[in-house]
Amino acid sequence: MLRNLLALRQITQRTLSTASRRQLENKIPEKQKLFQEDNGIPVHLKGGVADALLYRATMILTIGGTAYAIYQLATASLPKKQN
Repeated sequence: MLRNLLALRQITQRTLSTASRRQLENKIPEKQKLFQEDNGIPVHLKGGVADALLYRATMILTIGGTAYAIYQLATASLPKKQN
């Protein structure tokens, strides 16, 4: 049991240390080249397929929400029929 506790203590000390084990590659210059290219694509779509999907989903939700709000305003402004 003591051996397990010592092993757990050693693992937690390793994972919480501030020293980094490996250096990450700096990808910022590549991204700058991509976004500063003059290829006629809007900057919000230069990220690829994921950006295009997010843009389309946002537009669909915006148009759908606007249409639903107008529908609710129209139904609230008309009087109900009395039988």
